Parts: sequence; C-alpha cells; structure tokens
Amino acid sequence: MTSELDLLGRGAVEIIPGEQFKAQIASGKNLRVKAGFDPTAPDLHLGHTVLLTKLRHFQDQGHHVIFLIGDFTARIGDPTGKNVTRPPLAAEEVRKNAETYQEQAFKVLDREKTEVVFNSSWSEPLGSAGIVKLASQFTVARMMERDDFRKRYTSELPISIHEFLYPLLQGYDSVHLRADVELGGTDQKFNLLVGRHLQDACSQTPQTIMTLPLLEGTDGNMKMSKSSGNYIGISESPDSMFGKLMSISDELMWRYLNLLSFQTTESLENLKAQVTAGRNPRDVKLELSTELVTRFHTQFLAKGACDRWLSRFSKKELPDEIGEIELSCPEPQCPAASILRESGLTTSASEARRLIAQGAVHIDRDKLTDQDLVLAVPGRYLIQVGKRRIANVALFRRTLDSDSNA
Repeated sequence: MTSELDLLGRGAVEIIPGEQFKAQIASGKNLRVKAGFDPTAPDLHLGHTVLLTKLRHFQDQGHHVIFLIGDFTARIGDPTGKNVTRPPLAAEEVRKNAETYQEQAFKVLDREKTEVVFNSSWSEPLGSAGIVKLASQFTVARMMERDDFRKRYTSELPISIHEFLYPLLQGYDSVHLRADVELGGTDQKFNLLVGRHLQDACSQTPQTIMTLPLLEGTDGNMKMSKSSGNYIGISESPDSMFGKLMSISDELMWRYLNLLSFQTTESLENLKAQVTAGRNPRDVKLELSTELVTRFHTQFLAKGACDRWLSRFSKKELPDEIGEIELSCPEPQCPAASILRESGLTTSASEARRLIAQGAVHIDRDKLTDQDLVLAVPGRYLIQVGKRRIANVALFRRTLDSDSNA
C-alpha cells in the first residue's frame, strides 16, 4: 500500500481529504478516477499530459480510469485564470478538437483500459429545469469564493451569469459518473470542490480531489504554453522533442521526471542518489528524453533521435550549467545580430555581425555565416559566441492571454 500511495500521490500539490484517500487505497477498492479535458484547442503539449500521466499511474495500479471530454462545458468556457469573460466555442469546433484529443490521449493512456465519455451525453438532457435544480444546490456567496470571480467583482469587471454554470456542470459530471477520485490542475481546485459538494447533496460519498501543478516550460520559469514559446508539443518530430528535452536545466529535469515519467518513485530516488554520487545529470536527462519520445513516437524513432543528438552535441562538451535568457520580440522574426546584442552575448550589433563573419557564432551548434539571418519567434535557441559565451535564448511575443495546461 505504501508504494502505491507514494506513486499515486507523487507530484500532487494537494489531496483533499488526505485521510480519505489513504483509506480508499487501503480498502483495495477498484476506484473510479476521472479527469476532464475541455477540447478548446486541437493540439496538446507536455504540460497537458501531467494529468494524463497521473491517470496512467492509477490505471497501472488497477483502478478504473475515466477520460472525460468536456464537449458541453467547452461551449461555456472555464474562466479560470482570466480577468474577462471567455467567449463560448462553436459546437463544430469543439467536435473537431475532441477527435484529436482522443488520439493524443492514448499515447499516454492504455486504450483498452480507458473509459471515454462526453459530458454532453448527460448535460444536454438536463434541460432548463434540470439546470435550475442544479443551480439551487449552490449559493452565490459560495460561488464568489472562487478567486477569479472575487477579483473581477471587486475590480468591477463584468461576470456573465453563464460563467457560474461551468463549475456546477463540472461538479455534476462527478455526480453522474459517481467518481471516487477527480484529478485537476491547481487552477481547477474550486471546480473540484464543487463536485464534492454536489455529490454530498445527492447522498453520494464525496470524491477525493487531487490537484497537480502546472508544468513549467523549457525556460524553467513560466508555465508551458505555445504563446510563450517554451512548449514541447506531443506531435512534434522525435528530433525536435528530444532536443528540447535535452535543453532543460538539470533542476527542471527532476520536475519533469516526477510529473511525466512512468518510473517508480523508488527508481527516481535511485537516480537522484546516483547523481549525488557523481553520475552526470546529462545521462539521466538522456533517459528521460528517450522515455518521452518513445511514448509519443516509437522506441526505434527515440533511439534514432538520441543517436543523432549525441553525434551532434557530444563531440564538443557543453558546460554543465548554461544560462537562460528570455527576450520579447514584437515581430514573428528577429535578426540574429539583434538577439546577440539584446542577450548580452555581444556588446553591440556591429560586434555581432563581425563575429558572425569570423565564424565565431554558433546557433544550435551550427556555425552561423549569414549576418542577416533572422530567427523565428517564438523559439528557443542554444547560442554560443566564441568558447565561453553561451546561453539558451527563448524568444517570445507578448500576448494578452496564455494557454491553459488543462
């Protein structure tokens, strides 16, 4: 039981209530574990797979996993983290996104052991009378305890009535499915607690809730999102995925292992002990990169990506610690000479152009010869000037919103 608790609780921010969860595991019951995903975009990145990985942990321990596609709630839109009302999505857009979600999810979950459900199948039949009855189970005062609602109200920003329906309908999902455990990101805590409240009101045993962190992107600072240019898409090529994973810091590597690896907790502790004893952290990062590329592609393609990375990068050793620099760019492309200057790798654009002409500048270990080269934004690049000046430079564009992990 202890090893199962360690694995299932690994990486969790909160488990509420903790004693109930321990009792559930000790009982040996085949738990009904659900996590909901609103198909608001067609593609997933590694940040989205934190919940999927935890579902797989439950699945591997013999529990019943429910992969819920929120095709009904997506049409309302969860305002979590937003200071404005999120516009509802069209039903056709939701349907197309839902199709891609299933295929991507099964790169993590066992298809044969996963129950896939769509919440429109029980939310639509509720009708207006059912929704009114559901709304009667919750007060406005309780709804205003939700952080983003409270902040918008005190800031005199508008809150549409339909937004109150989102946490109620997500909570009703748990009632309909009779969930024992529900997983969600830390930004979903209020919604998960609503599920407990509604189950109790319907004479069900309230579910245990488990919140998981929002995964940092490759820069190690901001949460992973496409708009920040720090994401690793699960549909990216094996070489791109492998290279991005190898570019993360040694500290962030443990975070990724903790949240994304299928290895046991004992195995991860053993890896930490090996590094403490002198093993090169790069070797562990190679294992992590190979595991994840294998999961989203194949073992054959992962090995090829690993071999090519080693051939390209290991001939010349990189420093153990490489600085991280973030630069914002107003355009979708940015001149390399300007990036060298703004990052502090050169003192001026003219010095940058001179060093490029001398062959002293490398980007992603390739020698730069074109003084007028522009780099795509957003993007992440390993830039080296001479032998001693080197940094991972993340380029991003300013946007009003950033993507959600879940």
